[in-house]
Amino acid sequence: MNPQDELLAVLDRVVAQAEPGEGVEAFGVDETETNVRAWGGEVESLSSARTRGVGVRVLRDGRMGYAYTAVLEESALTQALADARRNAAVAGPDDANALPEARAAAPLPEVAVDGFEDVPAARKVALALELEAAVRAVGGEVKGVDTAAYADAVTTAAIASTTGVRQAYRRTDATIFAEVLAERDGATTSAYGLDMRRHPDALDVAAVAAEGVERATRLLGGRKPASAKIAVVLDPFATASLLGVIAGALTAEAVQKGRSLFAGRVGERVGSERVTLVDDGRLIAGPAASPWDGEGVPSGRTALIEGGVLRGFLHNTYTACKDGVASTGNASRAGFMSPPGLAPTNLFLEPGELSAEELFAQAGTAFYCQQIMGVHSGANAVSGDISVGAAGLMIRDGAFAEPVREATIGGTIPGLLDGLVAVGRDLRFLPFGGGMGGALLLIDGLTLAGS
Repeated sequence: MNPQDELLAVLDRVVAQAEPGEGVEAFGVDETETNVRAWGGEVESLSSARTRGVGVRVLRDGRMGYAYTAVLEESALTQALADARRNAAVAGPDDANALPEARAAAPLPEVAVDGFEDVPAARKVALALELEAAVRAVGGEVKGVDTAAYADAVTTAAIASTTGVRQAYRRTDATIFAEVLAERDGATTSAYGLDMRRHPDALDVAAVAAEGVERATRLLGGRKPASAKIAVVLDPFATASLLGVIAGALTAEAVQKGRSLFAGRVGERVGSERVTLVDDGRLIAGPAASPWDGEGVPSGRTALIEGGVLRGFLHNTYTACKDGVASTGNASRAGFMSPPGLAPTNLFLEPGELSAEELFAQAGTAFYCQQIMGVHSGANAVSGDISVGAAGLMIRDGAFAEPVREATIGGTIPGLLDGLVAVGRDLRFLPFGGGMGGALLLIDGLTLAGS
């Protein structure tokens, strides 16, 4: 029996114990993770862990209870179901509590690569050591690495319920990451390079090292800029950081709780015609790709903003029931220990057609924002205000000029969306931060503050 069928068989036994008038859902995960960190030419740490468990959700008379177990023996599964029933009995009723009806999700075999489990630990260690060595070999102003790491996961997820949901999938993920340190005249900078693939053999150590080195060294010598209202070019990683804030305002949960600046604006223009913001849970290049969401609802492509016009919000089954609409397949799980929440999957602005050189030429004189600091405290999804720390370089005559540090970018989310002039053609996803994807953005109307 393969791992998916084995896990489904466990969940079936839980669901089979449902009582009349009761909805039962069982969600299972079997995941093996490996993490390697290298420093000074040696292995700083190496860990491997397997996590297995089942979360049980019980619904009765609009009341929901949840419990979980990391032990898959029959007695533990029965106890988890009993605990979920007790929790439901003391919960408050809510008519929006419901289990989704069964909808077949098209397979997504590309999210897993065969033979991943056969990759020896020595190969994973070698990747981390090679990455650190490649950075240190540069020398000069490159003083080493703060982090050189390899990480992977082989995940099997499955779900079954009394409404007929019964699905499973397998996913493989491998990532290498380096944070490079550079120094000049006593001042230091840091920046990272990264790569993520479905198999370790596809990772590009040389490219990651080169990316981290370039991004760190080009910031050396940075000074505070003169304050001005200026065009801003957001680096793909900076774009991804800001999208994380905007995403929070585009969930139905935020709207229903009065925490979104987009509430009540569906069908209205909220940005320039260049703004097409998409969430796509089936995008293979994205770190959150999967055939179905945390409730077994098929994943898919949801256009939130099209040509600057707000089209809708992200939903799970609960928020969809409250609004009388269909779930967009955005129920999220942090694992088997918690009931489904609501989050974007792979969220990105639709790429344009411009190369970096073409976008820089269009920008003329602008600030290239490579790093954003304090985004969670300095960008507000309710008020829409933005005031974040930034570092980067000036762009003059379409090319990089002097580096900039200790700057502040100010504006508003509506102003950022209205001022979007161009989107680059290269899309990058981050393996952390909730599956945000970024491209180069050229934006008018923001303020750069420094001295």
